[in-house]
Amino acid sequence: MRKNIIMVVNPISGDIDKAELTEGALFFAEKENLNLVIYNTSGANDIVNIKTLYNTYTPERIIVVGGDGTIKMVAEAMEKENVILGILPAGSANGLAVDLDLNLTLEENLKIAFLNDYIEIDVITINDKISLHLSDLGLNAELVKNYENATVRGKLGYALQAVNTLIDFEGPFTATITANNETINCVARMIVIANSKKYGTGVVINPFGIMNDGMFELVILKNLDLYVFGQIITGNMPIESNDVEIISTNQAFIKTNFPVSFQMDGEYCGKETEYNVEILHKQMKVAIQ
Repeated sequence: MRKNIIMVVNPISGDIDKAELTEGALFFAEKENLNLVIYNTSGANDIVNIKTLYNTYTPERIIVVGGDGTIKMVAEAMEKENVILGILPAGSANGLAVDLDLNLTLEENLKIAFLNDYIEIDVITINDKISLHLSDLGLNAELVKNYENATVRGKLGYALQAVNTLIDFEGPFTATITANNETINCVARMIVIANSKKYGTGVVINPFGIMNDGMFELVILKNLDLYVFGQIITGNMPIESNDVEIISTNQAFIKTNFPVSFQMDGEYCGKETEYNVEILHKQMKVAIQ
């Protein structure tokens, strides 16, 4: 009897045609004598539909064709299930795939997603919502909002919106952060809640990020002028400067003095003033090379 595998495809992620990925996956599954069930997301009832498919087919693995937001959505659907997620990166930003060294050829990624071993990674909950990779409040979240509303997609779209956002951003906010039994007050332009190291562009924002160590980092960017921004995007994260503070913890509470733009794994989530953050240790299985 052939094993079932579900493949969740986001048709619009990254403005990329998924035909080659889908055909490659179907061919690979046939070669390995696997029954591949394909589900295309629509933005309506996807989590419920994926749960129903899982209960119908009880697969060992679910393959995700999309970016960080699609992976996060599947992880939410499978939160209580013992299933391995395989990743075929196909988003505007593939941060989790970059951190897992999955920026490979399609053939290599198919083998990893369908057949290879897995690691158990931590999951962060922020106000009871799942974050697998990088979430943040402030400047980058404003960039994500602007990108979602822009017409130019891909890395060029991000670059264009980065400049516009840096110019137009309303300015710093004050945050009260409680972590490791201490409370600090700081003025920041951006606070990253990081389970890993890199954004999908390859930029290292959290040099201390390990996805299965039971900890997450708060990367507090107090100043983010063009000079500091340039250091970060060129791979020279100024961790020794007064512009950056990094806190490693397994639980934190953040309160801001006014509602601040917030994004989770590349998806804009509106504005909040309070963030309750916790780590769930080794909560999710992800196929790796």
